[in-house]
Amino acid sequence: MGPLIPNGIIPIEWDSIIAILIGIAFGFILESSGFSSSRKLAGVFYGYDFAVLKVFFTAGIVALIGIYYMDYLGFLDVAQLYVHPTYLWGAIIGGVIMGVGFVAGGFCPGTSLCAVAIGKIDAIIYVLGIMIGVFIFSEFYPLFDELYTGSFLGNITLVDSLGVSPYWLIFIFAIIAIIAFVVADFVGKKIKKVFY
Repeated sequence: MGPLIPNGIIPIEWDSIIAILIGIAFGFILESSGFSSSRKLAGVFYGYDFAVLKVFFTAGIVALIGIYYMDYLGFLDVAQLYVHPTYLWGAIIGGVIMGVGFVAGGFCPGTSLCAVAIGKIDAIIYVLGIMIGVFIFSEFYPLFDELYTGSFLGNITLVDSLGVSPYWLIFIFAIIAIIAFVVADFVGKKIKKVFY
């Protein structure tokens, strides 16, 4: 049955409208969860607040289980889902830049826009920095092109890379998530005892 738009169940004209509605809902959930706070987001790196880790790990596991369960029931064809192509060096360097920006500014690109929507000055400065970075990248793209498009690995997934059953991968990720939650609670309690 799914994906809905590629299979013609929902007309392609609704694509952008659905994306906007999902974006608004996602932003509302981020804000109501406190993810527009740079202190809450950076807390995972400093060990005093692991809400971000727990929420995104939970979201990833729920999405993973949901997708493969719907595939198993015949409601969704996993083979038809779009997989973004992997450019290894671009991904590694982009991840490092994003990580440094996350720790230094306390926001990721999505949460920074959420914080801009409620008028946070630090988020506005952060987003201006993102725009400057995008401008520099686009203007000097010929210098970055070889690095950006180098080490092309195709549209691979972890299942393809590791050569394991997706169900084993889901099980392993669920175990990792449980361990991460236990360790996060343990570290959080220790940090609170030291600082409070």
